[in-house]
Amino acid sequence: MTDKETADIEAGATRPTNFIRQIIENDLEQGNNLPRYWCGHPAPYSEQLQKGEPDWARIRTRFPPEPNGYLHIGHAKSICLNFGLAADYKGVCHMRFDDTNPVKEDQEYVDAIKESVRWMGFDWKHGTEDNLYHASDYFDWMYQFAEHLIKTGYAYVDEQSADEMRANRGTLFEPGKNSPYRDRSPEENLRIFREMRDGKHPEGSMVLRAKIDMASPNINLRDPAIYRIRFAEHQSTGNKWCIYPMYTFAHPIEDSLENITHSICTLEFDDQRAFYDWALERIVPVLRTPQYEEAKRIIADMAAGKDDRALAFARAAFNAADKLGQSEPEVAMREIFGRWSATGGPETLEGTEGKSFFTLLQMNTENFTPLLQSALSVVRNNFFLLSHQYEFNRLSLTYVVLSKRKLISLVQQGLVDGWDDPRMPTLVGLRRRGYTAAALQKFVENCGVSRVAGGWIDYSVLEQSLREDLESTAERRAGVVHPLKLILDNYPEGKSEELVCPNHPQKPEMGTRTVTMSRELWIEQEDFAEVPPKGYRRLTIPADGTPAKPVRLRNSYVIVPTSFEKDAEGNVVCVHADYLPETKSGTAGADSVKTKAAIHWLDAKTAVPAQFRMYDRLFTVPQPDSAEDFLDVLNRDSKFVSQGFVEPNVAAAAPETRYQFERVGYFVTDIKDHSAEHPVLNLAVGLRDSWGKNAK
Repeated sequence: MTDKETADIEAGATRPTNFIRQIIENDLEQGNNLPRYWCGHPAPYSEQLQKGEPDWARIRTRFPPEPNGYLHIGHAKSICLNFGLAADYKGVCHMRFDDTNPVKEDQEYVDAIKESVRWMGFDWKHGTEDNLYHASDYFDWMYQFAEHLIKTGYAYVDEQSADEMRANRGTLFEPGKNSPYRDRSPEENLRIFREMRDGKHPEGSMVLRAKIDMASPNINLRDPAIYRIRFAEHQSTGNKWCIYPMYTFAHPIEDSLENITHSICTLEFDDQRAFYDWALERIVPVLRTPQYEEAKRIIADMAAGKDDRALAFARAAFNAADKLGQSEPEVAMREIFGRWSATGGPETLEGTEGKSFFTLLQMNTENFTPLLQSALSVVRNNFFLLSHQYEFNRLSLTYVVLSKRKLISLVQQGLVDGWDDPRMPTLVGLRRRGYTAAALQKFVENCGVSRVAGGWIDYSVLEQSLREDLESTAERRAGVVHPLKLILDNYPEGKSEELVCPNHPQKPEMGTRTVTMSRELWIEQEDFAEVPPKGYRRLTIPADGTPAKPVRLRNSYVIVPTSFEKDAEGNVVCVHADYLPETKSGTAGADSVKTKAAIHWLDAKTAVPAQFRMYDRLFTVPQPDSAEDFLDVLNRDSKFVSQGFVEPNVAAAAPETRYQFERVGYFVTDIKDHSAEHPVLNLAVGLRDSWGKNAK
């Protein structure tokens, strides 16, 4: 193990524990995913075993985005969780695009997703392995598995219309109705399915459905569709296919082909886990052929009395009776279990029932793979090495919407300036806003991982994560967002001097910079008040004739205001003051005049004009999804553009450089529009949580 790997594991051990970490640690301790072979790429287990070696990765997770939109802050939690757990437990996280719907997918989204994951600080390359995959890589295998389900009687072609299927699905309180096409023979279903594959049937005219139970209390098990016809060109496979697997069918297959040990997703997939398991367990003969053949040998030995685990196995099978489906062999097995139920399970295997039990298993093994997955735990846990799904609470953040449909609507209607608008909750938007990957990682870690749904995280928590990161990493600068001219009347005409300013007042190691000062300066409009509010300590000239209070120009001199000028509309456009030469910062007289306030400033001779983009929250209510129309609560004043000034070194900085403009907030040079000739800065976050009240 390398020093870095050791450090990663030690770092992971110090992170807050959660139920997923506990599951992983238990699985590693119990060896629940061993022996596991890996041939360097996804494949059914026959190939893994034939060409591979014992998998060096202790666990394998995956991040599986659909390329039908940009990643958002909710995805950040999944990214950090999946890639982070893999790193902490000396494993591997795969990057996989679930590109099963060519109608909504685009290469633009693929490229953006990859860049966002890398920006977040993660990679899918591990040594010589490049674990970048696509669901479309497995379409050939998925088709074979679908044919297997048809041949074994667990899938059928349904020609009902979408409305008929919906009407016959039933409700939470009423069972569904069997399709009139449900009892077609496997041979007829196979013939029609191949015609679907060959493009001989119109789009929408039929689907392939799993044959499970239309009366199941879990609606997701009421014969869900697993393939549909789509005459659409796929960005990876072109026009090779005109039938595409449904996501719920493709997802578990992708996981097991990739040797994923822990398939981690959000709680809305909780009800889908039953179908996830059903799909994998039913295709075991072709997905996990070596283990399937091993299972048949073990059963034969048990039936012949050569394996003393036979009774324990039969009891385990009895206790897993809920795994039985509706095929004839399974119905027959249920009858055997019914006769055993009087004694709470088999007490002996001698006699008719024991022989019938093993005879059914041996003659119809392919019908009992779900039962075997449970009962063969007496041999080893997770006998068929199937992937398992675990669900965690999704991120619920106030003042945002995370629905892709709604985000797309905002973009298409021009209500925001694209996917990377700094007001958007997308990762590209947050990055452009000025967020750092470190801040997002810390935010996600602080949100925690649990099985408890709900629980809103206030947007201010996200903002605070950025403040905490930038407080120690962002250099300080002066920037004037709403400029007001300040003239020092007693400062010599034509004089200019250089002042040394720290880049960070608490971090001398970050060095210093030199700024210039002359007679005319720029200050913030709010730093002068003709009629000051109570407690105001900045520049003002008392109306009662009492002397004006001195104010410190940060890193410079103390000044005393003397007069001001107004324009025709009555707006203050210029303030005049005298400076006190003996009070220069860093000199012996710096403290000779006491002040109660310090303001920032820029030299009017050298300051560079800049555009400031000030942002507020995109919605006016904490939970915009709860509104009848989320657009009704859109904050139409969430963006304000101001023309101000910055230091020359800010103008010359590279795009995506973050600064704290002292007394104003944290800003970032825009990643797209900023240049030395035309500086553009985005407000990342205010210095305090109350900044939004004064954004204008």
